[in-house]
Amino acid sequence: MFEMFLSTYVSSTIRFLFLLAPFFVVSMFLALTRGLPAAEKASIIKRASISALILGLVLFFAGPVLFSAIGITLNSFRIGAGSLLFLTAISLVTSGTRNHATGLPEEERDDVAVVPLAIPVMIGPATIGAILVYGAELKAVPEVAGGLFGLLSSLLILAVLLHLSGHLEKLLGKTGLNILSKISGLILSAMAAEIVMTGVAGFVGSL
Repeated sequence: MFEMFLSTYVSSTIRFLFLLAPFFVVSMFLALTRGLPAAEKASIIKRASISALILGLVLFFAGPVLFSAIGITLNSFRIGAGSLLFLTAISLVTSGTRNHATGLPEEERDDVAVVPLAIPVMIGPATIGAILVYGAELKAVPEVAGGLFGLLSSLLILAVLLHLSGHLEKLLGKTGLNILSKISGLILSAMAAEIVMTGVAGFVGSL
């Protein structure tokens, strides 16, 4: 049982961390908080992380209920969510940004912690779909616990990276962060392909 928990925890932490595209989030955070004092940046990180955690937890457990309510199968949702995730991966690889994550004009951006930092920068449409799928796939209690702690750990790692964003920018530069975002996009494309192919195989097998 512990082996199942540990295996699920490690794999889920890695999956969720790449879904969050941490180096892209760091780049956006730097752009959105440029010139703000350290205390205000820390407050933004705290509020954004809590917002992303609440949304992530809701999505993690909402999959089966949502699929049943709207009358679609998990395999069908895998295909749709995987396709959307693939588009996000392409955007990360080609431009180093998510195609849905754009900042608001300065005059409309009173508080960047929830919008756009938590949503859609940290958790965007493709990430929402993938979390719904991964949460619905886990059945046994050790797997659910491992996936849940994996989600918590990935958000904690992202929060640490945001706190270290200034040092990362000095160490890697904008070009370095952009390259790491593109590498994340390549891994996301493979994850997207796996989700889609699993959905296709399951859908064909049910015919």
